[in-house]
Amino acid sequence: MKLNKVEPRYISKSNPRIGLITLGSDFRIEKDFSNIIYGRDIDLYVNRIHCYNPLTNETLAKMADDITEVTKDILPDQKIDCVAYGCTSGTVAAGYDTIKEKVHLAKPEAKVTTPITSAINALKVLGINKISIFTPYTKIINDSVVNYFEKKNIIINSLTYFDIDSDLDIGKVDEGYLFEVLSKIDLEGSEALFVSCTALPVLSIIDKLEKKINKIVLSSNQTLIWDSLNAINYKEKIDGFGKLFNS
Repeated sequence: MKLNKVEPRYISKSNPRIGLITLGSDFRIEKDFSNIIYGRDIDLYVNRIHCYNPLTNETLAKMADDITEVTKDILPDQKIDCVAYGCTSGTVAAGYDTIKEKVHLAKPEAKVTTPITSAINALKVLGINKISIFTPYTKIINDSVVNYFEKKNIIINSLTYFDIDSDLDIGKVDEGYLFEVLSKIDLEGSEALFVSCTALPVLSIIDKLEKKINKIVLSSNQTLIWDSLNAINYKEKIDGFGKLFNS
């Protein structure tokens, strides 16, 4: 047998890299990221983190124990430009600084974003400080989310919620029914509606919902993706997913 050794040629640079940490039970978030970045010069790498049901502030905070190991397994020993932690209420429960610290133990060079901090960033960019909130959560988790916004000087005019305590059940909410519920919320006095939770099927209806209610609509996945794109300095226009992407 004749052997032929050929020298490899390696690429000189890679696309910007986003590492996504998503809950083990989340049906939605990878689809939402893919729907926005498909066909763009952006690479997405995903790993899942164990979550605990029923959802409580304690079980949500406990997830953070695994962040460093989960982050390490996203392209081990390779650079990631941005790590997105895909849990809104989990960020509130554990604290952004804790999440950032645990990510940086594995990927010290990465920028770190979360749904709740990205929502705050979006509200600042849009110049909004009076909102209504919709969540699928139970009252205890809702209280924590509302308190988080209020500590950032955001006025909450109203809160509407489903009272679901399982992330698996949140992921099964019917998109058409969700649109009906959101379109009927009284938003008088509010400048925007924020829909919390990465597992809800919101992103695909935001454009239609904004037209119907004539208000800006933000969601956990939408703001997380927007903030991730900002972190990698992606500036191209994106249509079809709400006014935020044209801000």
